Amino acid sequence: MMADIFNLWDNIARLRRERKITQEELADFLGVTKAAVSKWENRQTTPDILLLPQLASFFEVTIDELVGYEACLSGEQIRRCYKDLCDDFARLPFSRAMEKARSLIHRYYSCYPFLTQMCTLYLNHFMLAGDEEESRQVLKEAEGLCDRVLQNCRDVGICSEAVVLKAVLALQQGKAPEAIEILEPTLRNRHIDGQRGTVLAQAYRMTGEEDKAKVFAQTQQYLDLLGLVGEAIQLMALYGTEPNRCGEIMARAQAVIEVFELDRLVPHFTAQYYYQAALIHAAAGEKEEALEMLERFERCTGSLLTGEGEPILHGDGYFDRIGEWIEQFPLGGMAPRDKAFVRRNVKEALDHSGFGNLKDSGRFQALYHRMTEGGEKYAEH
Repeated sequence: MMADIFNLWDNIARLRRERKITQEELADFLGVTKAAVSKWENRQTTPDILLLPQLASFFEVTIDELVGYEACLSGEQIRRCYKDLCDDFARLPFSRAMEKARSLIHRYYSCYPFLTQMCTLYLNHFMLAGDEEESRQVLKEAEGLCDRVLQNCRDVGICSEAVVLKAVLALQQGKAPEAIEILEPTLRNRHIDGQRGTVLAQAYRMTGEEDKAKVFAQTQQYLDLLGLVGEAIQLMALYGTEPNRCGEIMARAQAVIEVFELDRLVPHFTAQYYYQAALIHAAAGEKEEALEMLERFERCTGSLLTGEGEPILHGDGYFDRIGEWIEQFPLGGMAPRDKAFVRRNVKEALDHSGFGNLKDSGRFQALYHRMTEGGEKYAEH
């Protein structure tokens, strides 16, 4: 309903009082009765749409300002909306949380950074739907939002994010060939992107913009490191039945993690590596190694389970200039999921059949209890 979306009635009353204008004076200007103005301000009726230009002109504001419409949200507003919606999905019935999300999407349908984050929100929560059909519908809605961004947005960065999100949505719907069709063209330009980065950093230096060059170079190295670990996770899964090759992949990935202290820098990301490594070791019957990887997984996941510690994306003493880059993201460095939701996902991860040979281990049982039931006390472990 319009009453839930706009603030026309309140704005009329506020603007009139700010300008010290009586209801009768406003009514005379518009050619309506004083009673009509009173009913607007009391939310009993709504002004005729043809009167909006006259009202805006009278108060010297735009029509958007008059009705309280904002076409776009700031980064901080997007973060606040996303966090509030995450809380809604954690505490409200799924249908009610979806209703609130759809209402905001409808309101900010031209705010493309917001729409991409709503796609991420849907991806992170669609599995909470009551049934499979409803889950599919949520994914299709998210796909539609990606299409809207790609068709209308001119920001290359936002469009790139939408492309990846659309591919992930295709995978979630079991449409792997479609994901390949979406992403393959972008990979052909990867070498050009690398050259572009080198040239840009050099150009910043040549123009004396050393600070920009530092931010850009640090950001590129940060992303390259995440790419190295992320690709190692995929290679481990691909070579899981080849112990020697898989061991070499893990050794090299672990070296990168340790040299750049990624457990502390991006714990949510290295947690994925340790989880995959635990599955590989468990499948090979290497119980001690699997348990060690799960305990590292636990340590890396701790801040997400408790909601404490640094933001999910942050720099450190080495990457001391990437804060400016992180702040450009609509969500900044905040976690994309509610901690209660993370704990549910952790439980599903630990219930994986691949850990069946660890279920009788006291270490595994203690870890399982800490992560699924005692998460709030995890930081003490």
